[in-house]
Amino acid sequence: MRNIKYIVIHCTATSPLTPVAAIQNYWRTQLHWKNPGYHYILPIDGTVQRLLDEELIANGVKGYNDVCIHVSYIGGVDEDNNPRDTRTLEQKTAMYYMVCLLREKYPAAVIQGHRDFPNVHKACPSFNVKDWLKEFIP
Repeated sequence: MRNIKYIVIHCTATSPLTPVAAIQNYWRTQLHWKNPGYHYILPIDGTVQRLLDEELIANGVKGYNDVCIHVSYIGGVDEDNNPRDTRTLEQKTAMYYMVCLLREKYPAAVIQGHRDFPNVHKACPSFNVKDWLKEFIP
């Protein structure tokens, strides 16, 4: 069993309409990854799709992946590819559900955005996870 220290929230930094298969294909063919970037991905309809078993290591945050569970929503950029929180109500609901579920499984884990790790120079997940959590978790 892995020692999970972080539950990491991501965006795909793609159009919200990008198919999951296209994202997976990018990881395989362009980045040459054997495992996906996230354990769970949330399309615009709010379904939760598991991409990788939690016991396996995903490629979400370089240098931290062995202690992370990764959850991403599809989207996170506007039409000009600038960072923007594009989550639908369904994605926000699914994300809240996943955070609650994972927090119960890994109560000591810190919940944070990809951008909140040291030396990460990207906007992912295009919103402030700590502020969003304050709405739900005291």
